[in-house]
Amino acid sequence: MPHRILAAIHGQPWAILPGYLEAIEGIAARMIQNPALDAIRDDGHAERHMEALAVMGSRAEGTRSATLRDGVGCLPIMGPILPRAALISPSGAGATALDQAAVDLRALQANDNVRHILLVMDTPGGAVAGVHEFARLISTSAKPISVHVSGQCASAGYWIAASAAGGISMDPTGVVGSLGVAMSSKVQEAPDAQGQRGVDITSSNAPDKRPDLTTEEGRATYRPMLDQIESVFFAAVAKGRGVSIATVKSDFGRGGLKTGEQAKAAGMVDRIEADGLEATLSRLAVRRSPATPRRTAAALSLDVAQRRARLL
Repeated sequence: MPHRILAAIHGQPWAILPGYLEAIEGIAARMIQNPALDAIRDDGHAERHMEALAVMGSRAEGTRSATLRDGVGCLPIMGPILPRAALISPSGAGATALDQAAVDLRALQANDNVRHILLVMDTPGGAVAGVHEFARLISTSAKPISVHVSGQCASAGYWIAASAAGGISMDPTGVVGSLGVAMSSKVQEAPDAQGQRGVDITSSNAPDKRPDLTTEEGRATYRPMLDQIESVFFAAVAKGRGVSIATVKSDFGRGGLKTGEQAKAAGMVDRIEADGLEATLSRLAVRRSPATPRRTAAALSLDVAQRRARLL
C-alpha cells in the first residue's frame, strides 16, 4: 500500500513547499522518523492553526469546518491542500480537502447570516488537482470573499488566495509566494532493507512512460506539462491581483517566499494587519453596505442603466 500511495504522489504535479512534500512522502512510506517530519512537527504550524481557530467563532450551520462570527463566515484553508478527503497529513491540525471546502463554501454562501466570507489561510500549498476549479468558486462568489494569511500562504494556497476579490491581509510575520509547479521522484541508489529493487520496463512505443528523472532528457519529458500548468496558475494570479503575467513572473518571488512588507510592496497582498486575524475579523464585522465584488460591478451598472432607460 505505501508503494502505491508513493506512486500516486510522484505521478502528479504539486504546488507546495518542498519540505511538506517530503513529509507527505515520509508518511506514505510510514517513515515516522523521517527528518522532514520532525522539521514539520517543530515549525509551529499546529499552534498557529489552533490560535486562529480559537478566534474564528462558532461552527457555521451545515458545515464541517467553517465558522461564523459577527456576520463573517470563516473558511479555514490550513495544512497541505488535497483534492479529496484528507487521508494523510503531516500535522495534527490536518490538511484541507478541496471537495469538503467547496461544500462548506457553498453553505456559507447560502447562509443568510453570512455577509462576508473570510478564507483563513495557513498552508504550504498542495496538489494541483482541483485547485483551479476551487479558485473559480472563489472568484465567482456572489458574496464578497477576502483572505487573511495567519501563517503561510504558499504555492497552490496563493493560487486560491489571489482569486478573492475582497483582497488579502496578512500577519506581519506571515509569508506568501512559492509560485510554480513541481513533480517529485525518488531514485533508488541501492537495494532496500528487504533486498528488493524496483525495475520498470515500458513498451517499445512508450519511451516517455517511465522517464529517467536523473537525466536532463528525462526531466525535459515532464517540463512542458509543468510549464502549461504554471501558465494557468500565473494567469489566475495575474487576473486576481490586477497585474500583468510579466509582473507575476518578475515580482512575485520567482518561486521564493516574501514576508509582510515585501509582499505588500510587490502587490501580492493588500494590507499588513498588525493585530492579526482578530483585527481582520473586527474590521469585516463592522456593519456597512456589502462591498460589490469587482466581478459583478459591471453587470450591476448595466442593470441600473437599463432600469433607468425603462423609466424615461
